[in-house]
Amino acid sequence: MVYLSAASTISHQPAFGNPGFSDALVPLQAGSALVAPDYRQYVEAGLLRRMSKILRMSVACAKDCLQQAGTEQPGAIVVGTGLGCLHDTEKFLNNATTIQGLLPPTAFIQSTHNTIAGQISLSIGNHEYNMTHTQNSLSFENALLDAMLLAEEGTTDILVGAADESIELLADVAANLGFMDQALLTSGASFFVVTNQKPANPLAEIVDVFSEAGVRDWKAATSQFLAQHAWEPDQTGMVLLLAAGIEELNEMKKHFADMGISPAQCVNLIDYSGVYPTAAAFGLHMAADLIHSGPASGNILICNNLNKHNLGLIALRSIEA
Repeated sequence: MVYLSAASTISHQPAFGNPGFSDALVPLQAGSALVAPDYRQYVEAGLLRRMSKILRMSVACAKDCLQQAGTEQPGAIVVGTGLGCLHDTEKFLNNATTIQGLLPPTAFIQSTHNTIAGQISLSIGNHEYNMTHTQNSLSFENALLDAMLLAEEGTTDILVGAADESIELLADVAANLGFMDQALLTSGASFFVVTNQKPANPLAEIVDVFSEAGVRDWKAATSQFLAQHAWEPDQTGMVLLLAAGIEELNEMKKHFADMGISPAQCVNLIDYSGVYPTAAAFGLHMAADLIHSGPASGNILICNNLNKHNLGLIALRSIEA
């Protein structure tokens, strides 16, 4: 288990620099805009002009997180992204089909998935462990598992997060990604500082993280995960759900109801995050904010079945004074 000492999110909710934001969330509507800060406070103007949306979000969240944690250099940087830098990927592919001869390299260099972690490292001059995880809808869970393993080995102040961006073309291929029907495709970046040492003012404690691609029985896996940690229904304040569709969402609610957790305690996270592969990272910040600011009592479970073939579970609990 590790502690969350800082969290920062840029999304379609007013989460950035706004502790307690989770107590006033409203469901997203079609046309909801990204709520972004003034990036010039975090990125030099010259660099900002060359950064795509996903890089701006990630660097700003990363720097804000480190400021909150009171550390200039993290012991490691770990990033999860499902689809990577889509804007620059699209730009590179357009160049490849329209330009004859040698292609300008910038769009290609910035299109790779590990550009996010690399750009954060460059922006703060960090030379420690730097890793990118990209496993579809489980990218963030795997990044978080990596960070927890590093913490167990003694690494401190680990910067871990996730980011994905939506572009116009994505709507045309969303059906092939297994996303919820009529889903509101959004962008988001969430970063955290985790440590194995209890900080002065921790947000929450991460009890455990589970990740399984190609899951055969998500119900059995979820029940086993909770039983492993002696997690009783009366200890559960909330379950945040990421479901592949309406039918799957109702099935998830029924499963938790059968376990003694009422449907009123089960929240459809997609209503507040929209859909992007690493929306579970938004869920982690929302859960930590609910715990730290007080509205939620009891433990919180994030159940990620956004891709019905994958299962991700993140268990959090409040920290006793």
